[in-house]
Amino acid sequence: MSGHSKWASIKHKKAATDSKRGKIFTKLIKEITIAARSGGEPDKNPRLRTAIDRAKQANMPADNIERAVKKGTGELEGVTYEEFTIEGYGPGGVAIMAEVLTDNKNRTTADIRTIFSKKNGNVAGAGSVNWIFEKKGYIEVDKKSASEDKVMTIALDAGAQDMETEEEVYSITTDPKDFEKVKKALEASGIKPISAETTKIPKSTVKLTGEDARHILALVEALEDSDDVQNVYANFDVPDDLVNRES
Repeated sequence: MSGHSKWASIKHKKAATDSKRGKIFTKLIKEITIAARSGGEPDKNPRLRTAIDRAKQANMPADNIERAVKKGTGELEGVTYEEFTIEGYGPGGVAIMAEVLTDNKNRTTADIRTIFSKKNGNVAGAGSVNWIFEKKGYIEVDKKSASEDKVMTIALDAGAQDMETEEEVYSITTDPKDFEKVKKALEASGIKPISAETTKIPKSTVKLTGEDARHILALVEALEDSDDVQNVYANFDVPDDLVNRES
């Protein structure tokens, strides 16, 4: 699996645990709020539609979603968030990008620098690693929900670029513009994705083992656990058994 796929699987396992639910809700509310700045109608705002879909997958109450949308559109008073990206490197030269959403840029930047420093990484300048990642639509389907041939046929016919069969899921990648079309085609056939998002996938990966592998997982998880970090992208490739043990 690619570094993205490995970390995606960890995030989804984390999302399923009740102990993390409050943190997940906080991040989803931020995403819905800032997405709604461009318009409060999901049918006309793909970013908002995706954010709301993710919130529903996490079983967020409808009232919470509605309030977040209204705060974004200005119908309700809310916090002003600023979004930016912090780039850096981890053990073994792994490229890392952290997408941040915060009401205090200086505080958050200092916090992220501290995480990198404590977890064997370092912050780099803007543009240092961005070129390593490509924006893609990414969809995961539980292998129990349908056969490989069925999922692949539907996805490719709808415009997907690729599909990989992993241990428990089929992972489908699309051009961002075809993401919704592929997702809707699967759903229309009775196949409900367990995860669907636009994301950034590395063009190449760095293979790590031993201490470096454990350190990169610790660094990325520490970034993910920050309340102000919405998404983390990294191009590591570590052994599957280590990923399963760490998650």
